[in-house]
Amino acid sequence: TVRLGLALDSTVTRSARPWLAAEPPREGNELRVAGSVVVGAARESEAVAVQGIDRPAVSVAPRRIEVELTIAPDAVERVGYVHVLGADSAEAHADFERLVADVPAAIEAATAEWDAELAAAFTPGNDRFSGCLPQLHTDNAALRKLYWMGALGVIWFRRDNPVSVLGRVYDTLMPRYWQTTTFIWDYTLSSIVHALLDPAVMRRQVAHWTSLDIHTHFGTEWQHGGPVGYWYAVNDYAMTRLVRDYVRFSGDAGLLDEQLAAASGATKPVAEHVVDWARAWQGLRGKHGLADYGEMDNLLECVSSYTHEVASFNATNVWALRAAAELVTGRGGAGSAEELRAEADELAARVLELYVEGGYWRAGQPDGVLQPVGHCLDFANVAMAMHADLTAQQRSEMVQFFVRELQTPTWMRALSPYDPDATFSLRPDHQWNGAYTAWPADAARALYDLGRGDLAAAWLDGLARSANQGPFGQAHFTTEAAPDVNGGARKAPPQAPYLIDWACSSSGAFVGLVLESVFGLRVPVDGEPTATPALSDIDPGARLSGLVIKGRRYSVTAVGLQPEPVDA
Repeated sequence: TVRLGLALDSTVTRSARPWLAAEPPREGNELRVAGSVVVGAARESEAVAVQGIDRPAVSVAPRRIEVELTIAPDAVERVGYVHVLGADSAEAHADFERLVADVPAAIEAATAEWDAELAAAFTPGNDRFSGCLPQLHTDNAALRKLYWMGALGVIWFRRDNPVSVLGRVYDTLMPRYWQTTTFIWDYTLSSIVHALLDPAVMRRQVAHWTSLDIHTHFGTEWQHGGPVGYWYAVNDYAMTRLVRDYVRFSGDAGLLDEQLAAASGATKPVAEHVVDWARAWQGLRGKHGLADYGEMDNLLECVSSYTHEVASFNATNVWALRAAAELVTGRGGAGSAEELRAEADELAARVLELYVEGGYWRAGQPDGVLQPVGHCLDFANVAMAMHADLTAQQRSEMVQFFVRELQTPTWMRALSPYDPDATFSLRPDHQWNGAYTAWPADAARALYDLGRGDLAAAWLDGLARSANQGPFGQAHFTTEAAPDVNGGARKAPPQAPYLIDWACSSSGAFVGLVLESVFGLRVPVDGEPTATPALSDIDPGARLSGLVIKGRRYSVTAVGLQPEPVDA
């Protein structure tokens, strides 16, 4: 005989106001017993939560429900627990009765729904998304797991909520913080997933952000569509990247000609907005002639020395100028591609003045001081944006710095533990004790950009083990900060001082790593796509199928990119 008890609580809330803070609205709840169930009723609205089990209970109290099972030797028994939220009591009780009548069937239905959702995400012409991701075929379990979990980490955030004024959206964090907000930065880090999987939603999202003042917020809330939070330094680069990724994968260059007005400013084609974003840094010039991005809340929030004229986003300004040149070529009035490229070359030379012999970078301060900071964001962004501008020695030293001070077997440190700022905060998304979701994927891509894809390939197995707890968390600890879980880096918790959510949509960066680094996919705005896979250290037989670029289907193998029959 086994007596099983569940401790219950209720926090059901219904709020018609936009959710503009990290934590959602919260009503007080009153718990009461109603027959065989426990009901939590909100004090300020009609919302209720009904909780119970699918067999007779021996004890029901407001905060506890118990059942007694008699189990024969070698037998198996199950108990189904049901928790329903409803806008009113009648709705919630009706849903509860429907589900509790056959809990196994409800679970089977949910499983079937998710199976169909995931299958659709990798099927050209499916009826659930406006695009699809290519299928990965590989015998390398680590590569497969990183790709699939990276994709799942975006798909899980899809929201088709009837109260959304923006239609379908993709959230950024769940389940505790910013539940109705989409951050521009995080959306960008999974940009390739959005461009391939749901380009129609991406187009609408990019147009919406373009219509706002991206220099005053970090994202938008979908219950009212308006801006949320303070300005993030990444926004100009992020918007440029989103437009470029959308256009080059979808082939919809019409977006560049669409007339849009920002919150303050004249109506102009999106191509001209792109040029404005690429040149926005010029209005932020600091002491050293680079963009001054202000204090840590505009940047990494928990690294006090990573402020003002940082290498990472000044390097992405170089990238944005070159990307803008690619996007406006042949479009009169949008800007001169030659001028943009010349500006990029000039800015690149200034960024290189921040380099520290040994592989890391400095941040220029308003008092003229150049403050060394050993942060992974400089490593990843400079490698992505300016690898061709670096000398062979600089590329080598950057790799050595990363391996020596940032890389760990199953994850990485965002900040060098030898950096003086490592005592400032315990938030593991950007500090010494862990790293944010996308940083390992972006760091691995940087290794490919710097000519050391072999090091990235050897790292994949450890990174894949860090997906053993489900979708990648907002941040994972390094092993020295918290013991590994099942051989992988442990997710950080939401409580202070860590403040880390359980899942983050930026995990789509791992899909970008697989497609553009491992398979070497190159998709220009104009011209034909190509691929130069680096599979010898991973799985020479790996391939992609059902890759849709500009309406045409391709497969990718070790020998490169090939058109694929439509009925493949």
